[in-house]
Amino acid sequence: MTRLIAFLFITLIVPVMSMAQGAQVSFGGNQDTNAPVEVTADSLSVNQKDGTALYTGNVVIAQGEMRLAAPRVLVVYSQTAQKIQRMEATGGVTMVSGSEAAEAQRADYSLEKGVVVMSGDVLLTQGASALTSQKMTVNLESGTAQLSGRVKTVLNQGGQ
Repeated sequence: MTRLIAFLFITLIVPVMSMAQGAQVSFGGNQDTNAPVEVTADSLSVNQKDGTALYTGNVVIAQGEMRLAAPRVLVVYSQTAQKIQRMEATGGVTMVSGSEAAEAQRADYSLEKGVVVMSGDVLLTQGASALTSQKMTVNLESGTAQLSGRVKTVLNQGGQ
């Protein structure tokens, strides 16, 4: 009986306790951050002076296997080169990669770094399991994510 309690503590409680401060999980596998970026929206406003483009209304961004949807996305272009530097999605964001999905109030995608930072009521679902936090940083090249800010995990073991 003591062995069973120790086993349950080590396999179930310790991982959940470690996630209270922050957790690193996989997300979406490796993405090709050099793949073309396709953006669709209801409207587009371009500002040549500051090098930005504002997409609004049912915005969907696709790059490789990753899809990001939001009501509003600001695209910031590099001042030295004609390429996207970063994207700022706001108003409730959903990001899907493979069978995994994440939701948050905001997402900032640095194309140069291959990193997406989602913030504000983050919900990550992986199969039947779910994690919540205030911030999630996704490294698209390594396929990993770091969650921080009061992380809560619901782990569904197969068949339960």
